[in-house]
Amino acid sequence: MLLTSSRKWHTTAASNDEAGARKLVDWMCAKAKAAATECRVILEATGVYHEIVAQAFHDYGCEVVIANPKRVRDYAKGKGLLTKTDKVDARALALYGSEGDELVAWQPAPPEVRTLRALQARLDALVQDLQREENRWEKAQATHTPAAVRESLQRCLIALRAERERLLRAIDDHYDQHPPLKRERDRLKTIIGIGDISAHRLLSLLRSRRFQSARQASACAGLIPIEHQSGTSVHKRARLSKQGDPRLRATLYMAAIVAARHNPPLRKVYLDLISRGKAKMAALGALMRRLVHIAFGMLKHQSDFNPALVSKQA
Repeated sequence: MLLTSSRKWHTTAASNDEAGARKLVDWMCAKAKAAATECRVILEATGVYHEIVAQAFHDYGCEVVIANPKRVRDYAKGKGLLTKTDKVDARALALYGSEGDELVAWQPAPPEVRTLRALQARLDALVQDLQREENRWEKAQATHTPAAVRESLQRCLIALRAERERLLRAIDDHYDQHPPLKRERDRLKTIIGIGDISAHRLLSLLRSRRFQSARQASACAGLIPIEHQSGTSVHKRARLSKQGDPRLRATLYMAAIVAARHNPPLRKVYLDLISRGKAKMAALGALMRRLVHIAFGMLKHQSDFNPALVSKQA
């Protein structure tokens, strides 16, 4: 759905691929009587299904905004659009884009970062499959499982373990082919508590978008505190927003536990929070956010971890 500067509505349909994007750009420019570089395109984040057309619109010169579906839906309800259909959703998206002066234009991640993310996602899926097969093998050993089933499980385990090693080598080879990316990974690993996996995920986060501040990166990772209070009677405990990639947060949680024990300046931050009455989980959440802030600063200034620069205040 198109909303022109003259506040006129136009609708059409197209396929979710590069050809469909080209059709929409031509149609949009004709209806709006404007060049592609003068148009803003609003897309909802739909897993990976929006990526091809987002890239195509960006290549044509449009300003592309990837909107959070929940925010768009909340905006629609605020406008009184309670019905949910494709047509209503399209109208809400167009209105959201026309009134959102603070919307940030989407920028595609560099190719080497996209490849790293794809390799890591495949490795994550494989590790999950391997864990399920290992659980089945453990149960098979504890029960009277037929020999044919045991052999099948063993063949699957051998194949999955071999593929896991192949993917790990592919990730290492990818870093070798991109020395700047490898230097940034090694730089992040100078933080006590950050290992290979957490460095992969932090790089995927911090190099996939052009964050203006460490707070923006923390918000994207779902690590900013959300408060809920009203007057003097409603005062709920603050909680993390938990938006974004849950695997990143799970990895940072383990990194925060290690840092709280073995990274002296971060351990001091953790103990200070505990002494001020913070619950242990809340203190670990603050440490997770601090790790993102530190990583953001290190990549921004291209410097290794400096314990003296860790702030005393949480």
